Amino acid sequence: MRLSAKDDIVSLTPLNPFDRFDNGRPRVPDALLEKMKHITVTEAWGGLRKHDYHFQFAGDWVNLHPDQVMVGRALTATYVPLRPDLHDVVAAVGKREDRPWRHNYMVIDEVVKGDVIVADMLGLTKEIFTGDNLVAGVIGQGGVGLVLDGGIRDAAGIYKLPTNVFCRGFDPNAITDHTIISLNGPTRIGRVAVLPGDVVLGTMEGVIFIPPHLVEEVLAHAKEERLLDDWRIKQLLDGKYRARQVYGPTFGGKEKTFTVLGRKITPPLVAPEIDRDYQEWKKRQSEPF
Repeated sequence: MRLSAKDDIVSLTPLNPFDRFDNGRPRVPDALLEKMKHITVTEAWGGLRKHDYHFQFAGDWVNLHPDQVMVGRALTATYVPLRPDLHDVVAAVGKREDRPWRHNYMVIDEVVKGDVIVADMLGLTKEIFTGDNLVAGVIGQGGVGLVLDGGIRDAAGIYKLPTNVFCRGFDPNAITDHTIISLNGPTRIGRVAVLPGDVVLGTMEGVIFIPPHLVEEVLAHAKEERLLDDWRIKQLLDGKYRARQVYGPTFGGKEKTFTVLGRKITPPLVAPEIDRDYQEWKKRQSEPF
């Protein structure tokens, strides 16, 4: 057993087009993370679905700051219920690799600037990952947030700190009843498989996880969708077109075929005069982000 092993991380993320951290985790450039702050979960979801990534969104969170957008690189961890013999094995691994003795400290110790801790805590409120002291430590090391499929303690204290946390609930209990089995390996958050280095986008809607090799394409898709949606909403509010005329058909004069749950779908083209109207409007617009 190994924790956060470079060879393992590199082999898990062969499509990464960017540099890597020393431990092998993909390092999506800061400039792209900044742009990601301006897109919505729905825009990112649309870009991912084009490539058959249908299960990248997790919702139904306790979101401490729904008015904030959280973007960073995933630092992943997976926990299981406490089993003494397994716990002893992990403790021996931690000692051999000179890691902290507590199993949440092991994760926090790995945090670097721009990280979001993403931890599978069984989806249970009473499975507590952290309180306000350790979240302060995450911030001090440059972390930008936490996505915890489990609970937190000291919620009132965490709320005052300059970061955001997505969790399943609150409990005063401390971390005692579970064992880490994976650090910077694949983990599960709801129905999402998350890999180390994925871009984490958290908004009032929930959290979406974007593989590094799709980040630039997702941003390009979001720009196009933002412009088209801005135009659509204006036309619909003004009563110029009906919804079925501008929402659903394909713009740009070329048919596009999508695969959705194994079925190929080719939407009809928008009427030529409506397409011309949009293209002329688009030429007058600046980049949305």
